[in-house]
Amino acid sequence: MSTTTLPLFRRAFFDSWRSTLAWAAGLAGATFLYLPLYPSIGGSAQMQDMIDALPAEMTKALNYDQIATGPGYTQATLFGLIGFLLMTIASVGWGAAAVGGDEESGQLELTLAHGVTRVQVVLERALSLLLRVVLLAALVFVLVRLLNDSAQLTIRPENLFGAAVLFAGLALLSGTAALCAGAVSGRRTYGLAAGAAVGVLGYVFNAVGRQSKDVEWLLDLSPYHWAYGNSPVANGADWAAAGWLWGISAVLVAVAAYAVNRRDVGA
Repeated sequence: MSTTTLPLFRRAFFDSWRSTLAWAAGLAGATFLYLPLYPSIGGSAQMQDMIDALPAEMTKALNYDQIATGPGYTQATLFGLIGFLLMTIASVGWGAAAVGGDEESGQLELTLAHGVTRVQVVLERALSLLLRVVLLAALVFVLVRLLNDSAQLTIRPENLFGAAVLFAGLALLSGTAALCAGAVSGRRTYGLAAGAAVGVLGYVFNAVGRQSKDVEWLLDLSPYHWAYGNSPVANGADWAAAGWLWGISAVLVAVAAYAVNRRDVGA
């Protein structure tokens, strides 16, 4: 096994193809459900009346103050809501299972008996997580590009690319948090809790922080706001924010590798 190039990565990636395909189908379904509706509702007087009728706090929390334009509608409904939810759930599940799940089930000790190192386990499974997240983000990018003209979204390709990078980085942060917590604790449950906390708290801090200047400081603590505060589908990516998202994910993977290498596995 150890003589094969990236054996643990290959096993983790190809063994999970069914779940990857299922999440891809979910994201495709959401894209085809939401975006073609824009020509019939976006920018219309009825849509503006509906937005005006909602409480201002709710409008800001859901980013519905942006949906009168094609890029804003795509940002709010796909990247900022249903797509964010699906990608976060997928990434957290994969991250929590990568090390913590295997250790909890007793499979990690069996894997280590095949002549691979603990650091190798973490790094190759993190690489598998990364590739799956990138593939899903790439799928969303391609589908939005395909629907851009027919759905009258008028999204610039370079802005869409930047939004997809941030979309992947945001999901990956939750996934690597789950991987790290699972690796440190040896428990899948702790990984799920940590990954979900990053995603949920990031969304909540963004929603609350947009309500009042008194709580704007919460935006600085929100990875969701780092990614989407600039409305990247409309305005282009904040590449510094992208660097933070991807950089913190790399640090979390390094912490996970260090933790697994230092403690007793299965204890």
